[in-house]
Amino acid sequence: MTSSIPTSLLWLSESTVSTLLQYYDYPHPENPGEIIEGYDKHHALRTAKMCAAVAKHLGHDDERIRQYQTACVLHDMGRAGLDQDLFGKIWTWARTEGIPTRPAEWRDVHPETTYGNETEAFWTLYLDQLQELGIKTEAWAKEQVEMRLGYARRLSRLIKQVEPKLEQDGIQWFDWMELVTLYYYYPEKLDAAPEWVHELGEILVACEQLEAYSNRERGSDYYNRSDENFIDAFKYLESLKDKGQLSDKVLSAVRLLTGQGLFDTILAEARDGQLSDKDLDYLRSLESQTSA
Repeated sequence: MTSSIPTSLLWLSESTVSTLLQYYDYPHPENPGEIIEGYDKHHALRTAKMCAAVAKHLGHDDERIRQYQTACVLHDMGRAGLDQDLFGKIWTWARTEGIPTRPAEWRDVHPETTYGNETEAFWTLYLDQLQELGIKTEAWAKEQVEMRLGYARRLSRLIKQVEPKLEQDGIQWFDWMELVTLYYYYPEKLDAAPEWVHELGEILVACEQLEAYSNRERGSDYYNRSDENFIDAFKYLESLKDKGQLSDKVLSAVRLLTGQGLFDTILAEARDGQLSDKDLDYLRSLESQTSA
């Protein structure tokens, strides 16, 4: 099956990819004329390439893969406008304090929170502490919280804003594409989805997390992590399988294609251009760990 996968790992034209990535650029609400360049652009594109390759390996047809790759390129658009300093300040503090940073985790700790109102609950509980940190309780700061705890709501709003542009550019957008992008934070939203949509959601979670664990810049800025480790990456993917968010079928396919070297260039790009001999030895060992 890998012989039918394009070497570029793109089912979209370069011009379409360029158009999609522009949607990550966001006008700064406090500085007229300033554009916040999309922080997640490169991560999103690398993820989308891996996702499409895994989908092809698992037998999805090319037309569906083109649509899927569009969704994958835009999977982090809910964080368009991410203010690295402000976002980092809020969420580094939250992690230090042991505060949940994902919607499902928040609801586990705070079951009294109305579904979809996690952002509002966060501000109600931590308003005083945030003010002590010097964070102004204004709309822009709340947007940075929404990028995590209210991700579905923010993504939906931004997608609706760009849908006319997508249509004008000849790019199709279907409801299932938004569902796929939400699977990591909101797996429950795919409970009633067709099996193929669920599988595409799983592929996105697996590939997105593999890239994220390899992404040196994002690991430092976004996850407060100082080291990238492929062993830890696949341990995390195993943990997602154990809790039912990833199937063995999808995880085996990711292992196989990674082990065959299909993603070496992508993973190296995420590591500032190179993989160590130790990294490569581990990646090659993955092929023997699966029968997919």
